[in-house]
Amino acid sequence: MQTRYLLLVCLFFIFSKQDAISQFGFSHEIGIISGPIAFYGDYGQRNNFDTNTNNTTIGVGLIHYLNFSYSADCNCYTRGKYFNDHFKLRNEIDFYKVDLQHYGEYVDPSKTSVTADQLRAMYGSTTVFDIGSQLEYYPFSIRDFAARPGNFAPFVSAGIHFVSFDPEVYSTLGSLNSSVTTPEKYFGAFQQEGGSTWSFVASVGMRYKLSHSSDIMIDTRWQSYFSNWVDGLNPQQAFNGDYLPGEGVPVPENKANDWIYWLNFGYILYVD
Repeated sequence: MQTRYLLLVCLFFIFSKQDAISQFGFSHEIGIISGPIAFYGDYGQRNNFDTNTNNTTIGVGLIHYLNFSYSADCNCYTRGKYFNDHFKLRNEIDFYKVDLQHYGEYVDPSKTSVTADQLRAMYGSTTVFDIGSQLEYYPFSIRDFAARPGNFAPFVSAGIHFVSFDPEVYSTLGSLNSSVTTPEKYFGAFQQEGGSTWSFVASVGMRYKLSHSSDIMIDTRWQSYFSNWVDGLNPQQAFNGDYLPGEGVPVPENKANDWIYWLNFGYILYVD
């Protein structure tokens, strides 16, 4: 997995190398983002405050933009097309690791059942690394925003990211998949191996022009994974009385694939 990370990082910097592709008539921006992530998966009670505030972490990312409104090869604005003045292509690498635990009414200290004890003893984590692109739309002119410091530029974006994940699931009561440690719906419904999937990313944000060559940004993002195994759990009902990994019928509370909400803050530098 570390080899895969290194390869993706190398690809990112290759794609962001200005001199190699500046002749195509656009300029470049590079930056860094970071902020809190709330992970929504199969740990904890749905729509529970403790779940939403405790299954969280901090994510970091490297970003690279293709700015179509300005051409680095001629040090001038590009021709006045609507697309050039309202869209940017954002390439990105992100990383986070989140520790996960069950929260909510089913693990409340007042619950004394075997299942409650098993849930309280179940812990997990997942390490996520993704790379991808988003198309950002700016409703107001990018050229006008770039004209002077102090300007604001709202934007919306959407895109697709490739995701590599490495989960871990364990119980302090002992090995999982036994009647002592594991609630019925989690029999055969966890995995410790890493995997990969795709995700859909949508965000809303705002830029503030700090100087002629730099911006700061706030960005609020929803990222939906095309897999329910990112956190290592996928609770199932028994199928014909047998529990097999990845088989069975999803339990009622397992309505969606894993997803995250990420509020990030960024610093962006213009590269001529």
